[in-house]
Amino acid sequence: MSSENPKRLLNSHFAALARALGHEHRLELLEHISQGEWSVEELATRTGLSIANASQHLHLLRRSGLVSSRKSGKNVLFRLAEGPVFEAVMAIRAVAEHNLAEVRSVIADYFERPDDMEPVSFAELRERMRDSDFLLLDVRDEAEYRQGHLPGAIHVPLDSLEASLAHLPLDREIIAYCRGRYCILSLEAVQTLRANGFKSRRLEEGVAEWKATGGIADTGMQSLSAVSAV
Repeated sequence: MSSENPKRLLNSHFAALARALGHEHRLELLEHISQGEWSVEELATRTGLSIANASQHLHLLRRSGLVSSRKSGKNVLFRLAEGPVFEAVMAIRAVAEHNLAEVRSVIADYFERPDDMEPVSFAELRERMRDSDFLLLDVRDEAEYRQGHLPGAIHVPLDSLEASLAHLPLDREIIAYCRGRYCILSLEAVQTLRANGFKSRRLEEGVAEWKATGGIADTGMQSLSAVSAV
């Protein structure tokens, strides 16, 4: 048995894990992987990284136990490892929001606009799901939606929203969401909807946070035609 201080040994492992999380590109990769399984090439496209750079970061995340991978044909698909991986990312965000003035300033400038109504929390969403007095809109791309979405969510990607307005209900509030609280797609969707006479708010979080807090994601496709028929 090693004579090394076991507490110090554990802390060295904890520090190595923290270092793996300590890069903006790896945090961005984890955000996308939290939406579903992706190949290196897909993740490179989604993050704007080169394939070589994305691959390097992914291998470090895998060695650190934060992501796992599997073969699918000629591709290697990456997904979050088992355990509270995304909760660790959420904890980093929470500490930064609480303690870093720079973070609070960015949030205030981009995500807390004076004319915004209060975003919808998961607690409010779960309560309202009992009555179905609203429309839940997923404005991510189709590949993300098919990997998993909130129960009952209708898929209308942001770039198709204006063309789909005629099929949306004016008599129900529309709650839009994307990849989480720092994703601007839902903010832009809400702006478009309000500008066209719809009552709309954004969901405070996204699918990854929903699953991290015990929610179950759906994978079936729900189209606007079903909404139009109601």
